[in-house]
Amino acid sequence: MKFYLFIFKKKRSALNQFKFAASNQKLKTSKMQKIFNINWLLIGFLIIGACGKDSSVIIDENGNNLDVPELSNPNNPYEIVDTDVVNFYSESNIISKPIEGENFYGQDAHYLRNQPSYIKNNDGTIIDNVTGLMWEMDMGEKITFDEAFTKASNSNLGGYNDWRVPTIKELYSLILFSGSVKGETAINLFIDTNYFNQPLGNTSIGEREIDAQTWSATEYVGKTMNTDETVFGVNFIDGRIKGYPKFRLKTNTLNNMYFRMVRGNTDYGKNNFIDNGNGTISDLASGLMWQKADDGISKNWEESLAYAENLELANKNDWRLPNAKELQSIVDYTRSPQTTNSPAINPVFDTSEIIDPNGNTGHYPFFWTGTTHLDGANPYTGAVYVAFGEGQGKMNSTLMDVHGAGCQRSDPKSGNRDDFPQYFGPQGDVRYVYNYVRCVRTID
Repeated sequence: MKFYLFIFKKKRSALNQFKFAASNQKLKTSKMQKIFNINWLLIGFLIIGACGKDSSVIIDENGNNLDVPELSNPNNPYEIVDTDVVNFYSESNIISKPIEGENFYGQDAHYLRNQPSYIKNNDGTIIDNVTGLMWEMDMGEKITFDEAFTKASNSNLGGYNDWRVPTIKELYSLILFSGSVKGETAINLFIDTNYFNQPLGNTSIGEREIDAQTWSATEYVGKTMNTDETVFGVNFIDGRIKGYPKFRLKTNTLNNMYFRMVRGNTDYGKNNFIDNGNGTISDLASGLMWQKADDGISKNWEESLAYAENLELANKNDWRLPNAKELQSIVDYTRSPQTTNSPAINPVFDTSEIIDPNGNTGHYPFFWTGTTHLDGANPYTGAVYVAFGEGQGKMNSTLMDVHGAGCQRSDPKSGNRDDFPQYFGPQGDVRYVYNYVRCVRTID
């Protein structure tokens, strides 16, 4: 529908014509009232006459048409944007497309869905055609967590005043796993740089290139590093979700990070789960159906792909291993082992309990996705997982939650079961390799 909005400068408005005439005594009262009524009657006719058109237009006081960017109306309020992965991988190589029944069939690139699609407006904003969200193109400088909310509330970017700091689910909608990284060195960013400005860490002041994380509004309900208040963020340089401390304990100062403001579709990221009573859970918000309970058996990546492809459940046989963004969509960031004695998922789901590497009970698995994570000397050897239990690591010989329940990292796709768990990276991330599976399908 096209709505015409008439923007008059004050001196040209009908009301000010009235005042001008009155002040100069050049029009009689009846004539002044007539001008006033005719102007507003004309406006009314033009507004009514505009109904039934297909786009939003503003007509300024000079009669010029100004297009107004329109946000899309997704079929589902929580439409999951595809990962942008089109290549196929084995446990260590890029390969030709496997056919059904072959090894490594059923990975991310076999299931292409809502392909990323954006519109660049000429006002510093970007529209995501899949999610119905509008984004800030340029984030500006790093700021503190509290400063981000002040910035959002004061922003009038593009002429809008309803900007907000995105949740972790809103922010993660922008990640693309066509990106790649080699340790601390950026190669291809995990966000579409044709539309979004994404800085790297400032190496001239001692930062690594990957030290350019974008924070969300989602705070971890537990603590990382034993005592740290923590905010979840997406690293679009290395393709991960981690929890980051609000404070620099060494300097007793607030941490600064990037923030990308968002507006529109306030239902995005909100699940609407229905227990179908047959071992499946439907999310009416995303249009996805989920396996209610994992099978309690850990698997490597290739085994997980095969398990999902061969699953028959609730008279359905089109189950698959979810991609990274699909699986992250069912994380419940209001829950954690520390605070609810549960995994970070809605209790409508059943999740196996595991013991951690120190033999402690009350912990929950990492879950595989079909998405390869391109990182390292051989970038094809790792795949994405989502931690529904604590994102544990071992630092200074102490096992602790280093990245938060709901983080997204990656594991080697294969290895000798007896060689794991291992610990990797500066936070000593736990590597299990043999992770768990929760399958998904698209609702008919």
